[in-house]
Amino acid sequence: MTPDFVMRLGYAAGKVLSGQGANPAVLIGKDTRISGYMIEAALEAGFSAAGVDVHMTGPVPTPAVAYLTRALRLSAGVVISASHNPYPDNGIKFFSGDGFKLPDATEAAIEAEMDRAMGCNAAAELGKVRRRDDAGARYIEFCKSTFPNELDLKGLRIVVDCAHGAAYAIAPSVFHELGADVAAIGVRPDGMNINDGCGATAPSLLQQEVTRQKADIGVALDGDGDRLLMVDAAGRLYDGDQLLYAIAAHRAARKDKPAGVAGTLMTNLAFENAMRRLGVPFARARVGDRYVLELMREQRWQLGGENSGHIICLDKHTTGDGIVSALQVLRAVRESGRALAELTADLVMYPQVLVNVEVPRGFQWEKIEAIRKASSAAEQSLNGRGRVLLRASGTEPVLRVMVEGEPREAIESAAQSIASAVRSAAAR
Repeated sequence: MTPDFVMRLGYAAGKVLSGQGANPAVLIGKDTRISGYMIEAALEAGFSAAGVDVHMTGPVPTPAVAYLTRALRLSAGVVISASHNPYPDNGIKFFSGDGFKLPDATEAAIEAEMDRAMGCNAAAELGKVRRRDDAGARYIEFCKSTFPNELDLKGLRIVVDCAHGAAYAIAPSVFHELGADVAAIGVRPDGMNINDGCGATAPSLLQQEVTRQKADIGVALDGDGDRLLMVDAAGRLYDGDQLLYAIAAHRAARKDKPAGVAGTLMTNLAFENAMRRLGVPFARARVGDRYVLELMREQRWQLGGENSGHIICLDKHTTGDGIVSALQVLRAVRESGRALAELTADLVMYPQVLVNVEVPRGFQWEKIEAIRKASSAAEQSLNGRGRVLLRASGTEPVLRVMVEGEPREAIESAAQSIASAVRSAAAR
């Protein structure tokens, strides 16, 4: 991702937005990677050249950009972040003025504009640029507003791991201002330590800190603050499926039963069975929070998420938000008077085995009879006590083989038999 490409992207997006209404303006936020400075400057130049005003926030979580874009009535929001990836990676994500992702037609128009030569408006028609020094404070107040006014977090000691990422100056303040005794880790970003052995992608550090500090609970965010894992006082880790269950089950218990809950192909089978026991409809989307959100909006459901920790509460925000999701779990803890282990006691997770098999790019495993037979035989061997999922990675040349069920020995054997068939077919 070079400055030239990013500037052209900003210009193309600016030209498209300029044609959609008067006085176009965008918000640009970023995480803490060192490359964010370069990309931020290039985007700013491209938008300004296209006549679009720019509001710069500096490091803020991805969901903060979605919220502020909507709250400030801007044309679009832009996030510079590679989320949970290591620091050399980076990416750019757009939100529309309503806080959701850009419509497909707008994305297509920007792509088409990228094929045209970049120009520059006359000096009098350049976009103006301003810093939003209040961005963090406004977002902190928004997060607090999603927690009931009659509740607080007094008496709770919480360890918050911000992964040296975008939430480092925000998340600890949210929990502290709601009354918690907060110990913050992962809050010293240097541009290169984001997600490095900490945060939601490496929760063992948080588990150690929670037990060492004798805390009541731990909160782990990823580099851009949209992913959440939690840890209880015993050091037990809770993934996205378990946290989503705690929220859904508590809402059902207080006579606010969800109309439905969306998961993904990777959502644990135990979660699906638990929703059935609660009488709550459940459906699976493709892996990826954007697909979960699409399904939720199609079904008009308020809750959804992934086991990786992306949790979406559409009655609170337009996108997945690690801080807001943590507050919904803590609301369940406070209102029920029960610990996280008690809230999730009815959700007995099935073991999962995931094997990544390297395959050639464009490998069409669906058309290979030997793989289909191995998958079918593995599923039959589970005798209705599990499921098999094969999924090509969207980011690397591997086929992901997932087998879920019980007993563990059976699913491990099933996964290896499928993986062996894949390796043999890929070697031909």
